[in-house]
Amino acid sequence: MRQNIKLLALLNFFTDFKLYSGILIIYLVRVTGSYTLAMSLFSVTSISSALFEIPTGVFSDIIGRKRTVLFGAISATFAVLCYAIGMNYWILFVGAVFDGLSRSWYSGNNDAFLHDSLHQLGKKETYAHYLGKTSAMFQVALMVSAVIGSILAQQSFPLIMWISVIPQIICILLSFFLTDPIRYSKGQSNIYAHIKLSALTLWKNLRLRLLSIHDILNFGIGESSFSFSAAFINSVWPLWAVGFAKMISYGTASISYWFSGAFIKKFGEYNILIIASIYKRVAYFIACLFPGWFSPILMSSSSIFHGITSVCTNTLEQKEYTHEQRATMGSINSFLGNIFYGICAPLIGILADRYGSASALIVVQFALLSVLYINVRLKYLSKKST
Repeated sequence: MRQNIKLLALLNFFTDFKLYSGILIIYLVRVTGSYTLAMSLFSVTSISSALFEIPTGVFSDIIGRKRTVLFGAISATFAVLCYAIGMNYWILFVGAVFDGLSRSWYSGNNDAFLHDSLHQLGKKETYAHYLGKTSAMFQVALMVSAVIGSILAQQSFPLIMWISVIPQIICILLSFFLTDPIRYSKGQSNIYAHIKLSALTLWKNLRLRLLSIHDILNFGIGESSFSFSAAFINSVWPLWAVGFAKMISYGTASISYWFSGAFIKKFGEYNILIIASIYKRVAYFIACLFPGWFSPILMSSSSIFHGITSVCTNTLEQKEYTHEQRATMGSINSFLGNIFYGICAPLIGILADRYGSASALIVVQFALLSVLYINVRLKYLSKKST
C-alpha cells in the first residue's frame, strides 16, 4: 500500500506533463480562428467527461481502482495523439472527447484510491496531508511543462504536441505496478440502484450539497476562465512569456498543495475558503480592469490558494461520503461540474469574440462572487453544528 502513494504521485506528475497545457487555448484559436470555436473544444472535453463520469465512477467502486487508472491512462494517450495529429477542428474534436473520457476515469477514482490505501494502512486521518503532497505533483508538472512548451511553441506547435504523448505512455506503464486496496463493500450489483443511493445521500446532506454547489460553480466558471486566461495574458505578454506566467501560477499552486495539510490544521477549512475567495476576486478585478504588464503576475498570484482550497473542499467532502459510494458520489459531483463547465466555456468565448478577453474575464469575476457567499454559509453551518 505504501508503494501506491509513491506511484500515485508519479502518475499525477506524468498525467499533467503536457507541453501544451499552458498555451492550449492559443493553439486552438490558431487552428479554429475564433475564441468561440476554441472554447467549444474545452466544452466538448468537459461534456464528454460528464457523460462518462457516472459509469466510470461506478466501475471504480464495483470493479476496482487499479483497472480504472489503466483505462484513464490509455484514453489520455489517445487524446494527446489526436491533438498532435489534428490540424483541423474535427480531429481536435475527437481528441477532446477522449480527453474528457480520460478525466472521467481518473475523477473520483484516484481520490478514492488514495483514501482507501491510507485506510488500509491505518492512516486515514492523514488523508489531507497526502492528498496535498500527491496533488502538488500535478502543479509541478504543469509548471515545468508550461515554460518548456511556450518556448518550444515559438518554433513549432506540432513538436510540443508530439512530445506530450510520451508522458501518457509512461502513465500506462506505471498503472501496472499499482495494488488494488481492499474494497470495503462490493457495492450494488445494480448500477442504477448504486447511483440512486449515492444521489440520495448527496441530496439529503445539506453541508455536502453546499460543498457540491461550491465545486460546480468553482469548476464550471473558474476553471473555464483559467483555461481561457492564456489568451488574455498573450494580449499583454508575448507568446514565449505566457509560459512564465503559467509557471508562477502552477508553482504557487504546487506550494499551496504541498503545505495545505499544515495550513488547514492551523486556520481551518472554512476560514481558508473565505479568504481565498476574496483575494482571487480582488486580484482578477484589478488585473482585468487595468490591463498591463503586471496583470499576468497578479492573476497568477491567486493560485497560491488553489491547492489549499482544493484540499479543503475535498477533505470536507470525503468526511461526508460513505465508503460504499465514495467514488460514485465524487463522480456525481464532477458530472454536474463538467456539464456546467461545458455551458460556461463557449459563453466566455462568445464574450471574448464580441467584447475582448479582458471584459470576458471581468464578467466571470462577478459570477464567482456566488462562491464567496456559499463559503460564508458553510462556515455559519459549521458554527451552528458545534
